[in-house]
Amino acid sequence: MTNLAPVTFREAFWVWVRIASLSFGGPAAQIAVMHRILVEEKRWIGETRFLHALNYCMLLPGPEAQQLATYIGWLMHRTAGGLMAGLLFIFPGMVAIMALSWLYVLAGHVSAVEGLFFGLKAAVLAVVLQALLRVGKRALRNRTLWTLAGASFIAIHGFDLPFPLIIVAAGMIGFLGGKLGWAAFDVHQAHGSTGRGLSDVDSRLGEGVPDHARPSLGWSLRIAAIFGALWLGPVLALVLLLGPENVFSTIAVFFSKMAVVTFGGAYAVLAYVAQEAVVTYGWLQPGEMLDGLGMAETTPGPLIMVTQFVGFLGAWRDAGGLPPLLAATLGGLLTTWVTFVPCFLWIFLGAPYVEALRGHKPLSAALTAITAAVVGVILNLAVWFALHVLFWSVRPWSGYGLHLDLPDLGSLDIGALALTLAAILLLFRFKRGTGEVLAGCAAVGVAVKLLVGG
Repeated sequence: MTNLAPVTFREAFWVWVRIASLSFGGPAAQIAVMHRILVEEKRWIGETRFLHALNYCMLLPGPEAQQLATYIGWLMHRTAGGLMAGLLFIFPGMVAIMALSWLYVLAGHVSAVEGLFFGLKAAVLAVVLQALLRVGKRALRNRTLWTLAGASFIAIHGFDLPFPLIIVAAGMIGFLGGKLGWAAFDVHQAHGSTGRGLSDVDSRLGEGVPDHARPSLGWSLRIAAIFGALWLGPVLALVLLLGPENVFSTIAVFFSKMAVVTFGGAYAVLAYVAQEAVVTYGWLQPGEMLDGLGMAETTPGPLIMVTQFVGFLGAWRDAGGLPPLLAATLGGLLTTWVTFVPCFLWIFLGAPYVEALRGHKPLSAALTAITAAVVGVILNLAVWFALHVLFWSVRPWSGYGLHLDLPDLGSLDIGALALTLAAILLLFRFKRGTGEVLAGCAAVGVAVKLLVGG
């Protein structure tokens, strides 16, 4: 164990406030911020432990960056620390998205607001491509992992295979590879070969497992009962009181299912939400989904906070006997509740067992394989966004077992293409920050709509 002074709760609070205030740009950027502050600057935990926690969080349904913050907060200061880190990570984005959602429904057809979201859509596509490269660079360290990512993309994009099935298959391949000692899945060996990074033993947490992080059946039962009631109690009450067809019941049930079946982090979750919210429920249009993602990209907090916007619009358009704005606000808050309460449950329930298995090579190999498969899912999301940002219309095509959406080339949006290419150039060639690019594209979009119109 380390002899360094432990981190105080007060010190941790202000560090998590700082991280929350800097949590822009999606999960890849947020994880990079946490790594820089917690590993490199504060030296709270070591590189290997950080990577192990990240791989576990990427395995879970929901936003991996928020869950990673919760995990590390829990490691440092028990349940109170996990709640503090996780809630601080959520709160700024929740408030900002709610304010922008009000603006969207009250002034969305004003030219300046239309231009704002036109510019954001183009920038968001570039940001998703940047995130794809960042995650891929970290996760795809050899040909085997590249092959897994490619197979994942083909499975979900071409054959419409369920994402949970892809994750389970990747995990089984990795687990088997770990049991057989395949070097391709040995995350510790791959990391250690670089010779870089803070070792666990030199961190303030140390390399051992804290007493509170050891598995306990009693603890597991208590935490499952408490957070299960907080999560599913309101869902059951809404279904019983309002009926299963009511919009609030539908929102609660759908996003509760999302909390269980969507694995691989925010970008993977968004592919599932976009398909269901747009196609199945009709809560919003593809362009509106991209508007919501633009909001989430330009505000602090988890990218999955876009689900609050989805629930907001769903309740806005089916308010029942309530004033639409009140119904929308309640729908957005309900969505946030059933999206994030399970995230705390997964961490508090599963993290002790993951910590106990931190040196278990087959488990680490399974997490490594899953991380690689997630890269393919993010690529699928990038393709989906590109089709709906750059083209006015797409058409379905099926053949040879494949199911694809193909663009109508005649519907290419030249303005969106030009602005997307400019955003890509700024991000990749001139290394401008995500916030700068988003703000610049939004400003250009506003100017175009005001000066040119249409």
